Amino acid sequence: MEGGAAVRAERGQSIRRSPNIWDNPSVYEIENLAFDRAGLVLAAMRSLGDWAGRDVLDIGCGTGFHLPVFASSASSVTGVEPHPPLAAIARRRVRRLPHVAVLEGTAASLPLNASSVDLAHARWAYFFGPGSEPGLASLDRVMRPGGTAFVIDNDPTTSTFGGWFARGFPAVDAPAVEGFWASQGWSRERITTAWTFDSREDLEAVVRIELPTAVAEDVLASYDGTSVDYAVNLWWRRF
Repeated sequence: MEGGAAVRAERGQSIRRSPNIWDNPSVYEIENLAFDRAGLVLAAMRSLGDWAGRDVLDIGCGTGFHLPVFASSASSVTGVEPHPPLAAIARRRVRRLPHVAVLEGTAASLPLNASSVDLAHARWAYFFGPGSEPGLASLDRVMRPGGTAFVIDNDPTTSTFGGWFARGFPAVDAPAVEGFWASQGWSRERITTAWTFDSREDLEAVVRIELPTAVAEDVLASYDGTSVDYAVNLWWRRF
């Protein structure tokens, strides 16, 4: 979940502390490596808007996990991250990639020129539906006509992890989120993929940073194995 599930630029451009990646970047790295090893999300993105030869923006890039993926074929890649320690890690990750830059900033005030981005990506960062209007307005400013933006978030209505997420965060109103994106002109691709960990220890560590303590311990006591089916919403919009 690169970018941090609770980092969000909202009304007034406030930034909410992320309870997962901010305090546990090394565990979050394990999570990123475990998520969607089949590449279903990236494949769906490419089918809707390939980034080859284009200028890419990764909003809430965190430690920069996805920056090299885009950089392998993009003309340029810019990561924007509000938390300075994470931005520093991201810069180290891409220090040998001359066409990649990492900037500190928020979704509501993206530090880029107008009409400078062909493809934008926000994965579990900033955009969660209602309250995201300032970030979406900033996105409108930087996107070029014909560009494509993607927002990836959890689908709490299906899959094993979706059920865990719904238990851990009951305030997330899935119908309200869906209605918000539809009202903003975005479309949705529903994707079921998986967390696939190399060890039970890794799964347990990640569950404990992603869910409230009581829910995490209950989940771990009742679930065996190292792989978990996981549903996401891929929201997308053409500009």
